[in-house]
Amino acid sequence: MRTDQLISTFVEYYEERGHRRITGSTLLPPPGDPVLFTTSGMHPLTPYLEGRPHPLGKRLVNVQRCLRTTDLDEVGDATHLTVFEMLGTWSLGDYEGPRSLDWGYGLLTEGLGIDPGLLHATAFAGDDRTGPDTASVEVWQRLGVPVELTVEDNWWSNGPVGPCGPDSEFFLWSGDGPPQSTPTRDDRWVEVWNHVTMTHRRLDDGSLVPLPQRNVDTGLGLERLASLLQGRSSVFECDVFDPWRRLVPALWTLDEPSLRLVCDHLRSVVALLGDGVRPANTGRGYVLRRLLRRVLTVLRQGQAPSHGIGDLPDELIRHTLDHFRQDMRPSEVRRTLIDEEQRFGRLLERGRGVLARPRFRGPLTEEDFHYLHDTHGLPRELITGLREE
Repeated sequence: MRTDQLISTFVEYYEERGHRRITGSTLLPPPGDPVLFTTSGMHPLTPYLEGRPHPLGKRLVNVQRCLRTTDLDEVGDATHLTVFEMLGTWSLGDYEGPRSLDWGYGLLTEGLGIDPGLLHATAFAGDDRTGPDTASVEVWQRLGVPVELTVEDNWWSNGPVGPCGPDSEFFLWSGDGPPQSTPTRDDRWVEVWNHVTMTHRRLDDGSLVPLPQRNVDTGLGLERLASLLQGRSSVFECDVFDPWRRLVPALWTLDEPSLRLVCDHLRSVVALLGDGVRPANTGRGYVLRRLLRRVLTVLRQGQAPSHGIGDLPDELIRHTLDHFRQDMRPSEVRRTLIDEEQRFGRLLERGRGVLARPRFRGPLTEEDFHYLHDTHGLPRELITGLREE
């Protein structure tokens, strides 16, 4: 099942159950929001989760593109991406967690044909402030799905204050042979879908008070589930990355981890540019610039690359812009890539001069790394690379 088929199956399933599809927002949160990027499907819906009536009603479904920088060091493994899409459903004071889990189980097993024997669940075990999520446990027991109880892994919160509550998660077995162990003990169990029942609000002092409106918020990673349904070993092998895996190796000779990072970061850069972000030394623009410089640092490892990032094929740029429904000309994207590569070249020359100073010829301390970054704009990975020349 291709990702576009997965999206339509998901949306239609929930539309049949009274959900209205809403248009996903860009990667940029609304004005006044303190975060840099949209990090989850629920992010744009925060006012409605807080109690404001939504114009389309109490049951919603959508597809939301997201960007997370907290996982940058994990990009290149089997499951993490910088820009990804989240399939989401919401109950705004309507049904609660058990019905959400029932429907989720039905979609995975009947709608998508997943063998129920390959599923495992987790649920909140309870702590000294709130009791265990017995309602979810009862659903799993009735469905015959094994369930593991945890505390920290199954309590969701939207930051240090605000709505929070227990979550119950679907895991899908990705290993060879019959499933073994549990999700916390075997990473072959891959988390695919999180169902949060927002029952409380955390106050400034850390205390919890019940919410007058209990919501359900679910999020399912599109590329992660697609890779599993397509029998692929990583998200970088699902159909979204087919053109990238076909065309990028013709430009640069890369090992698998480097190929994944380059594809992920360049695709994320195109998506950011398509949503209006431009390179800068602070804020969103710095994230874009950092992604590009991580790519350029990887490409120059070992020897100077034969192609620059400005040689990225139009097909890849257009594929990404079309996928995220963005209106931007590939030539504009290419112009930014070339400008940033030239800027990076000047940074390299300056960095070589700085690192040649007597102060930096020996082993570098953390204080040195901070100084070189804050004063000269040299990130750690670039410093390491320059010192190995």
